[in-house]
Formats: sequence, structure tokens, C-alpha cells
Amino acid sequence: MTTKTDYLEAVEVFQDLTSHDMEKINHQTTMVTYRAGHLFYMPEDPAEVLFIIKQGRIQLYRLSTDGRKLVIAILKPGMIFGQMALIGQNLHNTFAEALDDCVICVWRRGDVDRLMMTQPLVALRFLEAMGRRVRDLEQRLEEVTYKRIPARLAGLLIRLEEEHGANGVVAGYTHQSLADMLGTYRETTTQTLNEFQHRNLIRTGRKTIEILNEDGLRKVAGT
Repeated sequence: MTTKTDYLEAVEVFQDLTSHDMEKINHQTTMVTYRAGHLFYMPEDPAEVLFIIKQGRIQLYRLSTDGRKLVIAILKPGMIFGQMALIGQNLHNTFAEALDDCVICVWRRGDVDRLMMTQPLVALRFLEAMGRRVRDLEQRLEEVTYKRIPARLAGLLIRLEEEHGANGVVAGYTHQSLADMLGTYRETTTQTLNEFQHRNLIRTGRKTIEILNEDGLRKVAGT
């Protein structure tokens, strides 16, 4: 049976810690189960804890002035969120919502601060993880600015398939959730998917998209 300590040892930011250090973190964190749809925080909420995903997926997003959702990131097991507490920010700047039923390790800000001060390598791992998050966000912003919807959607489908290693199938995403990740409307996403299917690039099913011609999709994406 996998214990909480076993799980924490698999988290990338803790890879340089000793078993004794891991046991201390084990006593400092609380394992909590949340249902899909749970909202962990929203913009301007106090940033008082750090979250580590053990099971399930979390989406970070923002809302435009007209109410459209723009998904900043989809986070998977082993990843952290609520990191505003690590960079001296007292308030969150995004929404964080559970996409699935989730198991989360909750870690108090004071305990995180003490570990960062005594374990420089852990602080470095946190910075590396946050740096990747920033790079991903910059890439998303570049795509929104310079690419049209077909290119962005093609790139998103390729990226999701690669991340999940699903042998050519993207599963578990509705047309609305794909639209949210693109920052566009569901109708636009559905129309573009239909065009891809007409060109035999993909085959769509119920919450599944099978990639039939990856080279063709990459050409559309401009990669």
C-alpha cells in the first residue's frame, strides 16, 4: 500500500531530500479528497497554503471581461499549485478548480517557508517548476497573439496527446474545455474540429479525439 511519504518522495521538487526530511514533511501536510468542480481559490483570495496533487487534475484559469474562461494550465499528479505563497504574494491571481475527483496534499505557508530556508535545493526545484510554468504561459500568450484558431487547436491536440501518451487519442475533454484552453468560443472549436475531421486529420467521438494524421495536424499548427 502506498503511503503519503511514498507519494511525496515521487514529487520532483522533493527529489533531493533525505528520508528523515520527507518524514518531517509527511507530518506537516494534510491529505484531503475533493470532488470534481471544487474551487480551491479565486483571484484576490489569500495565498496561505501550497497544494500538491496526488491524484486527479486541476485547471488554473482566468476570466475575461466578457466572462470567457482562459485556461492557463492543466496540472497533473506530482505538480504544485497555489505557488503565489512562495514568491511573497499574499493574494492569488487565478482560479484553481478540480477537473476530476482529486486527492491533494495541503501544506501551510509557514512550513513551506521554513523548508525553503533550510533546504536550498528544494527552493531551487520550486523555482525550476515555476519557471516552466512561466515559459508555458509565455508560449500560450504567443500563440493567442500570432496564431489563428485552427493552428492553435491543432497544436493543442498534439500537445495533449503527447502529455498523456495516449497512442493517438485525446480523451476526457469536451469541446467546451478545449475552447477554454484556447480562449475562444465552443462553437468556433466545434466548427474547427469538424473541418479537421472533414480533412481526415482526426476522428471525433464522445469526449475522444483520435488523431489520424499527425503530420497533417503539425502542418496546420506550424510546427
